[in-house]
Amino acid sequence: MAKLAVTLKVNGETKELLIKEDALLIDVLRDEVGLTGTKKGCGEGECGTCTVLIDGRPVNSCLVLAALAQGKEILTIEGVGTPEKLHPIQQAFVEEGAIQCGFCTPGMVMTTKALLDREKNPDEQQIRKTISGNLCRCTGYVKIVKAVKRAAGEL
Repeated sequence: MAKLAVTLKVNGETKELLIKEDALLIDVLRDEVGLTGTKKGCGEGECGTCTVLIDGRPVNSCLVLAALAQGKEILTIEGVGTPEKLHPIQQAFVEEGAIQCGFCTPGMVMTTKALLDREKNPDEQQIRKTISGNLCRCTGYVKIVKAVKRAAGEL
């Protein structure tokens, strides 16, 4: 299979890579760039664990060809906060107990960030609609909704 030279801007850093032309963004982020915070779940765009922001919009990176992300701003969970200084969304998830096993958390945080970047004070219906593409098998979503509300109040 042919390889393509691509330049991706990930978390504000330019990455020059040689990738397979059919490489998915999730695989390039994890295997080539080394950012494993974005989780690989269903591989079909159904679970939301692989959510990243491209130009500020949440996308399932398992459905995006990496080559199509060239020239766009890609934000992963690693670009949101640090272990020493969590982003207010991450802190709210911790404080509200919305992380449970943690597998869906990166995707939930990224989806929440996109929501709160465009809507400063979403109501519960907006929150639930926005996170509906992110599956969580642990929390029942109540604590996640509370975390999103808390984060909105802190931002």
